[in-house]
Amino acid sequence: MSKVTIIKPLVIAIALVIAGCSGEKPAKTVASPQRNVQAQTTLLQAREQLATTATTGTVVALESVRVASRLMGYIRDIAVVEGESVKAGQRLFSIDPLDIEGAVEQARLGLRQAEDAMRDAKADAERFENLFKEEVVSRQQYEKMKLNYDIAVSRAAQAKAGLGTAQGQMRYATVTSPINGVVTQKLANEGDIAAPGHPVLMLENPAHMQVQTAVSETLYKSIRQGQSVMVEIDGLDQPVSAKVARLSPAADPMTHTYTIKLDVTSPGLKSGVFARVLFPTGKRSVLALPEAAVLERAGIIGVFVVNAEGAAQYRMVRVGKAGDGQVEVLSGLNPGERVVTSNAQAVNNGDKISG
Repeated sequence: MSKVTIIKPLVIAIALVIAGCSGEKPAKTVASPQRNVQAQTTLLQAREQLATTATTGTVVALESVRVASRLMGYIRDIAVVEGESVKAGQRLFSIDPLDIEGAVEQARLGLRQAEDAMRDAKADAERFENLFKEEVVSRQQYEKMKLNYDIAVSRAAQAKAGLGTAQGQMRYATVTSPINGVVTQKLANEGDIAAPGHPVLMLENPAHMQVQTAVSETLYKSIRQGQSVMVEIDGLDQPVSAKVARLSPAADPMTHTYTIKLDVTSPGLKSGVFARVLFPTGKRSVLALPEAAVLERAGIIGVFVVNAEGAAQYRMVRVGKAGDGQVEVLSGLNPGERVVTSNAQAVNNGDKISG
C-alpha cells in the first residue's frame, strides 16, 4: 500500500474528530413569522356620481370701464395706483386746464363785447323810436335801428351760451370714477397727452364677476338659463357654484361654438383667471376610496388589498379626482374587494390584517 493511500483516510479522520470536538451544529434557515397589523378595511362598492363635461373659461368683470378724458391736454396728475379701490365720484386724474382757461377768458370777453353792443343798439332803437314819434325820421330808419337791436340781443345770447360751454369744459378737466371698483390698469403717465377716446385707466367692479366659456352645439342644447353649474377656478381650493346668466343666441362663425356667461360670487376673484366649467351630462358609476388608503411606495401609487385569508397584498392603482376626503379609482380595483383604509403606512406585503 502506498503512502498517499494511507494519508487520505488519516486526514479525513482528523477532520471528523475536530468537528466533533468543536460542538458546532449546522445552521438552519428560519422563516420570518407572519405579522398581525391592526387596521381598518373597507369593502369596495360602486356608486353613482354626476357625470360632467368640462369646458375652459375665463373670469371676467361684469362692470369694466375704460376711463378716458373728454378733453385733449397734458395729464397734470394721476391720483390713484393699480390695485387701489375707488368710489363712484372719486377723482382719478386731472388735465392741465391752461387751454380751457384761455377759452373761458376769450368767451367772457366776447360776452362783454356783445352786451356792450346790445346796450348801444338798445339806446339807438329807443332814440329812433322817439324821433319816429316826432316824425323826425322815417319808419324805415326806425325799423332798421330796431332790427340792429334784435341782432345785438341774439349775439349777446350766443356769447353767453359760448361762455357757458367754455366754463362747462372746465368740469371735464377733473376726471372722476363712474363706478365703485378697483383700478386694474394704468395706460398713461403724468405728462402724457390725453385725448378723447384714448383710455388712461381701466376700472372694474370685483363684486360682479362672471365666467365666460364656449361650448359645442350638442352641449349648448342641454344648458338652460338660470341653471346651477360647478366651476373650478385657479387659486381656489374647492369648486364654486355659478348660475347661467346668458346664452349667446348665435354660434361663432369661426369656431362654431356658443358663448355662455355664468354669474359667480366668491371672495378674492380676479378677472383674467383660468376656469373650468363642469356642465352636468348625466350619471356614471365610480369606485372611490378614502385618501388615507392610497400610498406611494418605490414610486408606485397603490393600495393594500386584503385577500380571503386576511393577508394584505400591495396593488398598483390609477387614481382620478380627489375631494371631500375621497379619491376616485380609475383602474386596478374591482367592486367587492376589501382595501386597507387606516394605518396603511404600517402594513407590508403578507401581513395579517385584523381590525
